[in-house]
Amino acid sequence: MTVGQRICPLCESTCGLVVELTGRSVTSVAPNPDDALSAGHSCAKGLGLGRIENDPDRIRTPLLRTPSGDFRPVDWAEAFAEIGRRLPEFVAADPGSCAIYHGNPAAHHLDATFYLGELIAAVGTRNVYSPASVDTWPKNLAHMLLYGTGLGLSLPDIDRTDHLLILGSNPLVSNGSTVTAPGMDERLRALRKRGGTLVVVDPVRTRTAEMADVHVPILPGTDALFLLAVLAVIAEEGPARPERIPDVVDGVDEALAMAREFSPESVAGACGIDAETIRAVARGFATAPAAVAHSRIGTCMQEFGTLANWLVEVLTVVTGNLDRPGGAMFSLPAAGGPNTWPVTRPPTLMFDRWRSRVRGLPEALGELPAVCFAEEILTPGPGRTRALITIAGNPARSLPNSGVVETALESLEFMVSVDCYLNETTRHADVILPPPPLMTRGHHDVTLSHFQIRNVARYTPPLLELGDGELGEWQIMLRLAAIAQGTPDRTVAEMDDAVAAVAVRRAAKLSGRDPGIVESAVAGRSGPQRLLDLRLRSGPYGDRFDDDGDGLTLALLESNPDGIDFGPLQSRLPGVLRTPSGRIDLMPELITADLPRLRAASMAPRGLVLINRRQRRGMNSWLHNALPQTDDGQCALLTSPRDAVELGVVDGDLVAVTSPTSTVVAEIRVDDAMRPGVVSMPHGWGHDGPGLRTSRAAAAPGANYNALVTDTGHLDVPTSSPVFNGIPVTVTLMSEEKR
Repeated sequence: MTVGQRICPLCESTCGLVVELTGRSVTSVAPNPDDALSAGHSCAKGLGLGRIENDPDRIRTPLLRTPSGDFRPVDWAEAFAEIGRRLPEFVAADPGSCAIYHGNPAAHHLDATFYLGELIAAVGTRNVYSPASVDTWPKNLAHMLLYGTGLGLSLPDIDRTDHLLILGSNPLVSNGSTVTAPGMDERLRALRKRGGTLVVVDPVRTRTAEMADVHVPILPGTDALFLLAVLAVIAEEGPARPERIPDVVDGVDEALAMAREFSPESVAGACGIDAETIRAVARGFATAPAAVAHSRIGTCMQEFGTLANWLVEVLTVVTGNLDRPGGAMFSLPAAGGPNTWPVTRPPTLMFDRWRSRVRGLPEALGELPAVCFAEEILTPGPGRTRALITIAGNPARSLPNSGVVETALESLEFMVSVDCYLNETTRHADVILPPPPLMTRGHHDVTLSHFQIRNVARYTPPLLELGDGELGEWQIMLRLAAIAQGTPDRTVAEMDDAVAAVAVRRAAKLSGRDPGIVESAVAGRSGPQRLLDLRLRSGPYGDRFDDDGDGLTLALLESNPDGIDFGPLQSRLPGVLRTPSGRIDLMPELITADLPRLRAASMAPRGLVLINRRQRRGMNSWLHNALPQTDDGQCALLTSPRDAVELGVVDGDLVAVTSPTSTVVAEIRVDDAMRPGVVSMPHGWGHDGPGLRTSRAAAAPGANYNALVTDTGHLDVPTSSPVFNGIPVTVTLMSEEKR
C-alpha cells in the first residue's frame, strides 16, 4: 500500500487530500487535516477522486479511427505516425486552419500550464479556444482594464470581512470560483459567528442564499442595473469613508455621477427588487467596517456581464474597501505571475490584438471567443478551420449551440484529442491520446494560486511512476509540437531542454543571477518539476538560487507536503498594478461605452427565462461518468410552484423546453426555492448519440442545456461571451404519445 498527500485538481478549492493506493488502484481518499490551506476540508468531488482514477470507461491506450468509423487500440508509435502523416499539411499550408481547444481540466495541471504554449506556438495558430470565454471573460476584462492583468484578480478577504455581498455564485455547492477558499461553508459560518453580514443576490434561494442574512431574489441578467442603483444610493448619500479610497484611483466622482441616473426606484421593476431593499443593501455595504463583493458565473454568463463585474469593482473602490484587510485584496502567488513580474511600460493589453475571421470578434488572453468555434469550421474561405486538437475538453457539450458544434466537428478533415474519455467530442476524433493517471503527476496550482485568499505554497509529488504504455501529458504535447514543427524525430528530452533554456533565462533575469548558476541549480530535474522549481526560486518567496539562502524551492515544498503558510493577504497597491499609467482608471471607455445598450434594454418585457445551476458532484461535463449525481432529478427543469400551476405541470412530467435556438426535453421538478418567472437546469449534459464509451453518463444522459444557447444572437458585447443566464424559453407539457 502507498499513502501520500495530493492537492485535488478538480476545482478551484484545491483541497488537500490523503490518498491510499494498492498497486495502481486508488483504494481510499480522505481530507488532509494538516493541509495548510484546506485544513481538513474536501467536497464530494475530491473524495470521489478514486472513482475517476479507477473508472473502467477511461481510455488507457491510444485509439485510432478505423475506415468503418470505429476505434481500435494502437501503440504510441502508430498513433504518432498517423498524426505525423496527416497533421503537417494543415500547419504547413495554413497554420490558421488548425485550431486548438483546451478544457477546464488543463488549467489545473502543470503539464498544460507549462507546455500548452509550446504546442500553440508550434502549430502557429491564433484559433485557440477554451471555456474561459464562456464563463470568465467578463470578469477577466474588467480586471484587465482596472488593474492591468486578467489573471491577478482582486479577491474577497472572506476570513476578515464584516460584510460579504455575493452575486451570481453559490459557493456552498461550487466550492468557490475565481476564489480559492476551501471550506466555504465553515468560512461563511465564521463570518456570521463574528457578527458579520452575508448578502446573496441570486434568482434562486440556493444553499448559500439559505445561509444568508439577506437574500435578494433578483431577476436574471439585471445585476448591472442592481449595482448601479446601489452606487446611486452611495452617490446620493456620499461615500462613508472617502479617505480610504486609494490615491492611485482616478474617476471616482465620474463613476458616482454616472450612477445617479439609475436610482433604486428607476430599476426596481427591471430587477424585480423593491427600491427599499436596494437602499438597505447599499447602506449596509457602505457603512460596514470592512466590506467586499464577489461576483461569479451568474454575473459572467449574462448579456451585461462585463458591466456587472466592473461595477463590483467600482463598488469596492468607492466604499474604500480595495486593498484593505476584509475588503478586496490581491494574492502573492509563490510561482509568480503577471502581477508580480517586473513592470514594462507601456504594458500590452491582452485584448483585441487580433480578430476572428468570420465575424471579426476580438481575442482576449490569447484566445478567440468560443462563439466563433463552429462558424470558423463551417464557413468556407481562406483560413477556414479544417483540423482540430482538443486537450481535456468537450466543446460538444461545453459550448453554446451544441447542435451546430457537433455538425462542425463532423465536418473536420482531421482531429486529435488528448482525453481520457470517448465522449460527445472525441467520438469525432481521428486519433485519441490518453493522459496518464492523476497519481503520476506532481501538482502545484500555478494558475489558481492567483486566487488564494491566503498566501500558501503547496506541492504534492507523484505517487506513481509512469507505467508501461503511459506518457506524461507534457510529453504528449511536446511530441505533437515536434510533428507540427516538421521535426517528428526530435526527442522529448531535446524539446524539454529548449523550453527550460528559455525559462532559465527568465528566472535569471527575475532573480538577478547568472544563467549558468540558475541552470546548474535545477540540473537534476526535468519536465514540469524543473520549470516549477525555476518559477518558485525566482518568485516572491524564492531563494534566488542562493545555496546559502533560506527562500522557497521545490525541494523545500517536497519536504513540507502539507504546504507552507506565508500568512494572510497583504496590501499590494500600487505595486500590483500593470496598467499603462500605473493607476486605476475607474471609468474605462471600453466598458462604459456599453452603458447605452444597458439603458435601452433595462425595461424590456420578460417572460419565462432559463438559468444555469451548479451541482455538488459535477464539474462541467467531464465528471458525469465517474461521479454521477445522486438525486433522481439531476437534470430536471426546476420551476416555482406558481409557474407549475400556470404551466399545468407536476413533479415528474416531461416538458419541451424551447429557446430561439433549439428544443430539449426535460423532467419537471417543482421547487419553492425558485423565483416565479425563472426556471433552471444544469449545463453540460445531453450524453446521447452513437459511439460513446461513457456507460454511466449515457445511461442517464440528461437534458442538453447548451443546445438552447445561441452563439450568434445576444452576447456580452465587450467580450462576445454567450448568454447562458436569462434565456427566454417556453415550457410545454409533452403529450403522452410523444413521451
